[in-house]
Amino acid sequence: MSMNRRTAWMLGVAAAAGAAGAGLALWRHRPQPVLSDAEAEFWASRFEDPDGQPLALERFRGQPLLVNFWATWCPPCVEELPMLNAFYREHQARGWQVVGLAVDQLPAVRSFLQKLPLAFPVGMVGFAGTELSRVLGNPGGGLPYTVVFDRSGVVLHQKVGKVSQADLDLWAKLA
Repeated sequence: MSMNRRTAWMLGVAAAAGAAGAGLALWRHRPQPVLSDAEAEFWASRFEDPDGQPLALERFRGQPLLVNFWATWCPPCVEELPMLNAFYREHQARGWQVVGLAVDQLPAVRSFLQKLPLAFPVGMVGFAGTELSRVLGNPGGGLPYTVVFDRSGVVLHQKVGKVSQADLDLWAKLA
């Protein structure tokens, strides 16, 4: 086999292996069906905001709701927050709500919010938020994780990883 053919063959094998690995990773970390009673558990949840004020998720029921699990130490989370803030500002007049659930420590979140204030409420869920995200269909507990609920409180869509403008445009039409 000539050197060019061998190189091309090895590159082809490497590309196929890489594609198979990426496909397996996406398959293993795809959103899962919401566990039974998970929606009821979610709506019954109560947290505090970074100022110590109560944040009951039940108050958002009856409106389309985008919930984003995030952390200050998660670069894709930090990158998507301005986009989520813009989505909230643009769609709140149509009833949309956005809630950020910080899987983080209070001092880090307070410091972050001083630099980038958000128009939507933030709840402090700490590392227990990982389990809440799992029952809502996030098997690996990865961040960021976004869940979209319809007006009746039922999960419409889930996404593991950073949201895109296309995701937000689609979700805005769902509810």
